[in-house]
Amino acid sequence: MGRRRDEPVRLTRIYTRAGDAGQTSLGDGKRVPKTDLRIEAYGTVDELNGVVGFALAAPDLPEELRPWLRQAQNDLFDLGADLCVPEGGERERLRVTPEQVERLEELCDRANEPLEPLKSFVLPGGGEAAVRLHLARTVCRRAERRAVALSESEEINPAALAYLNRLSDLLFILARAASQGDEALWKPGSSS
Repeated sequence: MGRRRDEPVRLTRIYTRAGDAGQTSLGDGKRVPKTDLRIEAYGTVDELNGVVGFALAAPDLPEELRPWLRQAQNDLFDLGADLCVPEGGERERLRVTPEQVERLEELCDRANEPLEPLKSFVLPGGGEAAVRLHLARTVCRRAERRAVALSESEEINPAALAYLNRLSDLLFILARAASQGDEALWKPGSSS
């Protein structure tokens, strides 16, 4: 009996021993060192997904933000699938789409509309959920840097880069929304 469409992967055994010597397989089966830029890129996307889950677990996270973050988690698996397979090849592969990027832009606009305009940079704070979302934003920026580094040596889907850029914007806006007005603003030179 084959897999159902809504069952993309079936994992019956978690350990394989195939990576014990410091190599792993890409989505197309090619073996590469675990330090490969492609592994760094989608590994950081995986880390980001965990941090988004950490934000979802915050007890003070506003309920209306949860569906957006859950969708982002699913999209991040799409993004990992995209990055783990080099461009080209004969098989059609799962790729992040411009429509996913556009959806993030719409969410940014919706979430930003009720917020006060910024007069300075925001210091991470404003409650547990807000801090966790700020942390997710910083990991998202690192994932973006890793993907950009990969794109300098190999062709990657441009929508993947755009997705990470917009997601970091959305996470910043959601952190502001989660702080519910309790934002500390940067005051340049105030320590001296």
